[in-house]
Amino acid sequence: MHNPSFSEKGELDALDAREYIIVKGVKVNNLNNLSVAIPRNQLVVITGLSGSGKSSLAFDTLFAEGQRMYVESLSAYTRQFLGRMEKPAVDYIRGVSPAIAIEQKTNTKNPRSTVGTTTEIYDYLKLLYARIGVTYSPISGQKVTKDNISDVVDYINSWEEGTKLMILFPLKKNRSPIEALKIELGKGFTRVVQNHKTLFIEDITAASNSFVDKDNTYVLVDRLVANRKEKNNQFRIADSVQTAFFEGEGTCLVVVVGREERTFSDRFERDGMTFEVPSVHLFSFNNPYGACKTCEGFGKIIGIDEDKVIPNKSLSVYEGAIFPWRSKTMKRWVNPLITHGSDFNFPIHRPYKDLTETQKKLLWTGNKFFKGLDDFFEQLRTQAHKIQYRVLLSRYRGKTDCPSC
Repeated sequence: MHNPSFSEKGELDALDAREYIIVKGVKVNNLNNLSVAIPRNQLVVITGLSGSGKSSLAFDTLFAEGQRMYVESLSAYTRQFLGRMEKPAVDYIRGVSPAIAIEQKTNTKNPRSTVGTTTEIYDYLKLLYARIGVTYSPISGQKVTKDNISDVVDYINSWEEGTKLMILFPLKKNRSPIEALKIELGKGFTRVVQNHKTLFIEDITAASNSFVDKDNTYVLVDRLVANRKEKNNQFRIADSVQTAFFEGEGTCLVVVVGREERTFSDRFERDGMTFEVPSVHLFSFNNPYGACKTCEGFGKIIGIDEDKVIPNKSLSVYEGAIFPWRSKTMKRWVNPLITHGSDFNFPIHRPYKDLTETQKKLLWTGNKFFKGLDDFFEQLRTQAHKIQYRVLLSRYRGKTDCPSC
C-alpha cells in the first residue's frame, strides 16, 4: 500500500482519483485521522500488527463506502430490505468503486439463484446481451443478420441517379404456378420476371401450354429510377419494399437492370436455420421464452439413468452388463448383438468400462444388426398403458443431464 505522508491538503488533492483511491481523515475505530492513497487496478495488500487498524481501513471504511454506493444503485424495492447504510467516519473518499462482498453459502431454495441474481447484476447482463449481442450460425460461423426497409432503400440510393431498378418478390411455391399467378393478379400485380424476361401475368395464364419456372419467377412490384433528391420517390421506394417483404414472406429482390441483383431478407436466419432475435426475455431463465425447452432451465430431467441400466460396469455385454436385458423375455434384445457383434467388430467380451465412447454410444443407438437401448425404452413408453411396462420403465428412470443443454 502506498501511504505517503501528507503534510499539506493540496498534496493529497493533487492526486488523480482515476489512478488512486484517495482517503482523507479516517476516524474509524482506532484509526486517528489517517490519510492514504491506494493505487487502482492493482492487487494491494494491507499488513500490520494486530490491532493496527487493517480491518478498520479495508472493511469498515473502504468496503463500507463501496457497498453504500452499490446499494444506492439498486431499486427502491430492494433497498427497503437492506436498511439504511451509514457513511463511514471520514473527511472524504475519492476513487472508490461500488463494491460487494459475497459469502459462499446457500441462502435460497431456488436452484436458479446465482451470484448474478442475488446482486441484480444479472438484470444488467440481460439488457447488455439483448442490445449488443451478436448471433453467429453454428454451421458456417457467419454473423446472423436480417435486413429491414431502410437497408434496401439505402442500397437503391447508393446507385447513381438515373439507374433503372426493379423491386420484386419470389412467387409462392406452396401452390401450382398458374394458380399462384392468378392469386397475384387478383391482388393487383400485373407482371412477373421469369429468367430475366418481363412477362404479363394475363398472357401466361391465358396460354394453355405456358410453362412457369416457379424457382426463377418473381412478381414485379415496382420499376423505378434512382433519384435520392426526390422526396416522393423515397416514399414510393419504401412502400414498394414493404410490399415486397410482406408478399414475399420476408424476401425482397432488387434488380439493377443490366448490372446486378441482390436478395434481401427480413428473417433472422442463416444457412437455412431460423434464429431467435436477441431480446431481454431470451436471456431470462424464469421466462419460458428464454429457458431451455427440455429442462426448463434446471439442467436436469427425469430420463433414463445409465447407472441404473448398466449398474456393474466391470461386466461385459456377454456377461449381462445391460441389466434390463438379463431376463429370459428381454434377452431377445441382446441376442442379435451377441450373434452379430463380430460382423461390426464389437467386443462383446470386453468390460463395459473399457469400451470406447463410440462403442458405448452404439449400445444406445443400435445399427442394422440390432436395436439399441433407445429403441428398447421407446417401445416401453409406447406400452406404458400396461402396468408391467410402467413399473419396468420406472426402475431405470432418474435425474440425468439435460441432453439439449
